[in-house]
Amino acid sequence: MAIARDLADFITETKSVPESTRAIAVSAVFDLMTAAVVGYDSPGGRAARNAAPAIWGTGPAAAWFSPGRLTVPGAAFANAAIASMLDLDDGHRAAAGHPGASIIPAVFATADAYDVDADQVIVAIALGYEIAVRVASARDIKSLDTLVTGPWCGQGAAAAAGWLRGLSPGEIAQAIAIAGSSAPNLAAVAYSRVMGNHVKEGIPWATATGLAAVDLAAAGFTGPVDLFDNERLYDPVKLTTALGNGWLIDGIYFKPYSCCRWAHAAIEALLELQAKEKIATAAIEAIEVHTFGRTLRLNNDLAPDNLEAAQYSVPFCLALAALRGTEALLPLKESFLQDPEVLALAKRINLIVDPELDAMFPNAVPARVVVTTPRGHSAHTVLSPKGEPANPMTWADLESKFDTAARQLIDPSFESALMAGICALRGGDILPLRTALATPMVATREPLPRLTVQKA
Repeated sequence: MAIARDLADFITETKSVPESTRAIAVSAVFDLMTAAVVGYDSPGGRAARNAAPAIWGTGPAAAWFSPGRLTVPGAAFANAAIASMLDLDDGHRAAAGHPGASIIPAVFATADAYDVDADQVIVAIALGYEIAVRVASARDIKSLDTLVTGPWCGQGAAAAAGWLRGLSPGEIAQAIAIAGSSAPNLAAVAYSRVMGNHVKEGIPWATATGLAAVDLAAAGFTGPVDLFDNERLYDPVKLTTALGNGWLIDGIYFKPYSCCRWAHAAIEALLELQAKEKIATAAIEAIEVHTFGRTLRLNNDLAPDNLEAAQYSVPFCLALAALRGTEALLPLKESFLQDPEVLALAKRINLIVDPELDAMFPNAVPARVVVTTPRGHSAHTVLSPKGEPANPMTWADLESKFDTAARQLIDPSFESALMAGICALRGGDILPLRTALATPMVATREPLPRLTVQKA
């Protein structure tokens, strides 16, 4: 029998998840709400929201923080776009990518259209992560030209939505097959130097494709159900072993900064070094970032001209954190893109591949930072940045993250309504959160400045 059918049998047989896994799923929802708030009015987020009605049409599902409702794939597309646009969404080390920005919008859009409760939403989220991460981790990650989420997240979205809708194992297997074979190929990511674009990892389109695949499968459409049965591409052991014995969502990481995860260890190492050695930023003559090889495949623009390019620049993000503090990355703002002091410090930052650290990837994303000042050299290494399962963000950390980001962007009453919705979900009631998500966003009285940036 095809592996896709094995996965589908597991999906349909699942009725519940452990309480510890339920808690992680609720934390993932909370974290993604923060990412969606900060991405809502970003240039890419606005564009996706404005285009979604014309592409997908109206329907029963909420476009988060907006007055309109869209089709299920359309709402998931718009919501996945705002949640992934500023790179603040969760990730999973085994997948080398970001499942939450796909799975959670897919589940909530489906929940808007079908009569489901909080427990069903939580189980669906856990199932979506399980399938998506298994598909991603079953590949030979080190041999891939690019590590993007779009090729595999839609299969998790299809699994979660198919379970919520009560599809048969055969239909779910077909939905996964259709989603996997119709996923965006994102071919240009492997060679394009234009990382400052809104396509990024293709998460929104892959999510919508996954949900469309569920509709197609329910209508009798078929796909290549043997898509995983090629051992040159997928490790069957990683795809099927120990299904149900532990949940992969338990191993997700959360991000304290809205930039590529590969920059986080360097940011923490520099800030810890500055605090420990009392290094004034003005005294820094040069910074070396010893890291794993994939980091050097980022664009690493020293003067990025948009938020997406900035997310993928370790020198820029490191300089910004050193000079303006971590709140400048929660979220990353356009107003800093022309900060002359940040741009000047970024030019003094050099990236170096360290063989020892390179061997740790993708299981870890470490960095060693060496700072040169008139006093000499100081070094510090971070192997597990904040948010990894080995160095977790607590519920209090997630609350602080949400409050720091939200208070810059939304009215306190709107922030309170969202927080109340999250707390209700934690207690087993999904309706208050769905109501808050369907409420138009109330912005702060003084919106953050938006700049038109020109290349030097």
